[in-house]
Amino acid sequence: MSATRLDQAIEDFLQYIEVVRGYSPHTIANYKRDLSKLLHFCESHEIHNVSTLNPSLLRQWIAALSKQKLAAISIQRHLSSTRSLYKFLARTDSQLDDPTAGVKAPRTPRALPKSLEPDQVSQLLNHPSETALMARDLAVAELLYSAGLRLSELVGANLNDLDKNDKVITVVGKGQKTRVVPVGRPAIVAITEWMKYRPIGNEALGYDSPLFVTQQGTRMSPRAVQDRIRRLAIKHGMTQRLHPHVLRHAFASHLLESSGDLRAVQELLGHANIATTQIYTHLDFQHLAKVYDAAHPRAQKRKKGGSSA
Repeated sequence: MSATRLDQAIEDFLQYIEVVRGYSPHTIANYKRDLSKLLHFCESHEIHNVSTLNPSLLRQWIAALSKQKLAAISIQRHLSSTRSLYKFLARTDSQLDDPTAGVKAPRTPRALPKSLEPDQVSQLLNHPSETALMARDLAVAELLYSAGLRLSELVGANLNDLDKNDKVITVVGKGQKTRVVPVGRPAIVAITEWMKYRPIGNEALGYDSPLFVTQQGTRMSPRAVQDRIRRLAIKHGMTQRLHPHVLRHAFASHLLESSGDLRAVQELLGHANIATTQIYTHLDFQHLAKVYDAAHPRAQKRKKGGSSA
């Protein structure tokens, strides 16, 4: 069992990351603050040697930090600092057990991106187009909301990816995965209106031309789409700063709220993991309760037969 004192080990580690690793003063200060808290906790529990700290005690420390109302991301950093300390100690003592092994800090809650209410979507989209740029910008916004596309999927789309008859568009998403997404009638109408102005600029219009182009006839960049969506929102009196991902989130939120079908929304968004879909979308508890009462066999039985003592 290692007889190295914890306070001495922390001092050696801080010197190592300063002199050998060349960490910045700010980073070193963060490590020192985190490890000082660890040392204080250990000393209060009569733990003085590095070999005495174990996963159970470390979990107690994490619980204590949580009771102090420390944010999850701060607790994660404290645990990471401790893990770095023991990796440093293992360089000279390969027999030393790492107390951080298998210990996890609380997960950082991922903030939901801002969404739009249906009436806000109407405020944005229910306007006539009088120029080519207005027609294009409306078609862009309609497609983002109608199909829930990622920005990269939208700018990468070509004319031959859109099937107006079947009302679907084929897009290439993350990991070069292809998926087919339904497109609503308003988006089809808006895109058809936009096509009346093509070719535009120096564009040589063809079957495989970009779906959305600039005034010069070149494919729109992601930055250009972001700017035009922001301008469109300002033009129609919206106070919220709007960007393409908000329309994707609104698509998912509104579809899930009306259907309750999380798996279908996952497929439409092109998410590999359903947990990602749960983060991008939100259902209130009342809606969940209605889905449960309407679909769960036990709920059905309870409603039909009533309760029995």
